[in-house]
Amino acid sequence: MKHSIFRRLALWLFILFVPAAALAASQALGSAEALQAKHAAVKPQLAENVFGRPLALESKESSAQLSGSIFAVLNHPFSEVSASLSQPAVWCDVLMLHLNTKYCAVRPSGNATQLDVAEGRKFDQPLSQAQRIYFDWHPPKVSADYLAVSLTAETGPMSTRDYDIDLEATPLPDGKTFIHLGYSYAYGTAARIAMSAYLKTLGADKVGFTSSGKDAQDQPQYIGGMLGVVERNTMRYYLAIDAYLERPAKAQLAERLALWFDSTERYARQLHEVEKQDYLSMKRNEYKRMSSE
Repeated sequence: MKHSIFRRLALWLFILFVPAAALAASQALGSAEALQAKHAAVKPQLAENVFGRPLALESKESSAQLSGSIFAVLNHPFSEVSASLSQPAVWCDVLMLHLNTKYCAVRPSGNATQLDVAEGRKFDQPLSQAQRIYFDWHPPKVSADYLAVSLTAETGPMSTRDYDIDLEATPLPDGKTFIHLGYSYAYGTAARIAMSAYLKTLGADKVGFTSSGKDAQDQPQYIGGMLGVVERNTMRYYLAIDAYLERPAKAQLAERLALWFDSTERYARQLHEVEKQDYLSMKRNEYKRMSSE
């Protein structure tokens, strides 16, 4: 009975939208100059990596906290990236691409703005069975050479807390854009126990993207555990940003969903969860439910 409870808790933690937060503070580099310096530092990784695209992934685990960062080049001009990702409604479309996001709406909260997000399982389910998280939308920093967006939530299910998504962008000379997507969260005892149970059962064969060496067949051995969870979700949200920018119009929703799924399947070892038609059908139903409000 006790083990069954832990497994159920573990499932909720795994599907939980754990957006990018800092170790009790923002992971944002904080300026165009700092972001440009980071671009110079990771240029070799952007040019040659296992992802097949200009991308560098970092992850870190410390006491009761996990964080992930992606640094990547987008094939879109900064003006386009800034105009889109500085709007809270756009972030709902980005977040909805994820398998586990069931609902997202922008709502007023006093003098501020919140994103009302529901997270659930990787199949159709009633909203009453999903977990609600309310993200505060912080006014973005927008200038000619820098965009900074931050979404935060103080609490989440099962003793998780300090949720935060940090997105920074700056223009590159070739008309493209360099971005930093930061992602982390803090957790308490209940979440730690639940995740430990999950990683010993349903998540035992799940891996991340960082190689910890090679096996006897000279194949890469990827990290697992909680860092693997962080890396998988960081990649999913980065791919969602990229897919939205490629297909931003409302009339392109079906194409956007298909593009996100196909992009994740490039990394099927880490990211495959469901079949494409099941994903598309689920998302069509979720968008239909939101449009009927």
